[in-house]
Amino acid sequence: MSKRASAATLLLATLAGLVLCPPRLGAHQINLSNARIELKPDRVVSLEVALKGSDVDRVAGTKVFDQQSGLVDPSRLAASSAPITAYVSTHAVIHGADGTPCKAGAADIAPDQDGVIVRLTWSCNEVDGDLIYRSSVLIDVDSTAKQVLLIGSGQDAAQALLDASQTEVRLTAPPPALLDVMWRYFVAGVEHIFLGYDHVAFLVAIVLWARRLWPVIKIVTAFTVAHSITLSLAALQIVVISSAVVEPAIAASIVYVAMENFFSRNVDRRWRDTFAFGLIHGFGFASALQEFGLPRGAVVPALGSFNLGVEVGQVAIVSLVIPLLIGLDWMIAVTRDAPLKRTAALVYTLSGFIAILGCYWIFERTVIAT
Repeated sequence: MSKRASAATLLLATLAGLVLCPPRLGAHQINLSNARIELKPDRVVSLEVALKGSDVDRVAGTKVFDQQSGLVDPSRLAASSAPITAYVSTHAVIHGADGTPCKAGAADIAPDQDGVIVRLTWSCNEVDGDLIYRSSVLIDVDSTAKQVLLIGSGQDAAQALLDASQTEVRLTAPPPALLDVMWRYFVAGVEHIFLGYDHVAFLVAIVLWARRLWPVIKIVTAFTVAHSITLSLAALQIVVISSAVVEPAIAASIVYVAMENFFSRNVDRRWRDTFAFGLIHGFGFASALQEFGLPRGAVVPALGSFNLGVEVGQVAIVSLVIPLLIGLDWMIAVTRDAPLKRTAALVYTLSGFIAILGCYWIFERTVIAT
């Protein structure tokens, strides 16, 4: 059996093991809060805010999150309810359109595995007109933080995404304009590909031997088509695979393409690997999109805009990497007074570093996450 075939067999065995024995992942995402608002009779508003335990400690100065177990300690949470309530009640508020504040009622705090849920009631019967929900939860300490907001109960709840550029929602206002929705999801797609270091590592590893444009076009096109398929299927809940399987599989794909650079320089055929692994990465993109949610009435435009944002970010990354590699080729050729070509030592060094990163991510997403 060839070395390449052995590597492929090892990867398939790893993926099979992940499917059969998926590890447990936490329920809450760092730097992301979730909120639900329900308007009740007599203009009473119930508000529920959920945060990662480590984020609660960061903003409220508490120590409710146990790093060793990865869970929130109920006894510590009970002893720290005052500062947590104070933080949430001052950073997630309801007021009238004219600025008149609603009255906050008693708060209820409960642990939720690795997170904390804070429930508040606001009395707005003395406030006329539309009501405004304003949230700077986590955003006040990190401008990249976001909040997924549900307005209403059950399946008919409206959805909104709050961040540093938009911290308020008019509760009785019509839904945002379609172009605004598309732009926000486009930006979210660009941000995800640039901040998704595993996806960046995969793209870099797959093009390290590339020196001509056509193989790169085939690679990018194959990756685009593949992850667009699974992103759409997963985002629309047609095919759902646990992130406990997808995330380690993405890391395994990075190790595979990085190690393949040691055994093959045939870039023309790498679009096949890219297509196969792009299907896996698409489920990873879908997990990120599902954290934001898809707005009712604009599912297709939001999904398409997010996917387009991912593509723009992907093309931008490849457009930076390829000229950089060619520039290094020139520098090495001039320094050594040698013919212009891709130096094996450069590719092997970068591939080895990316393979180590991939192995670490596999370990982090399986052993550490359990």
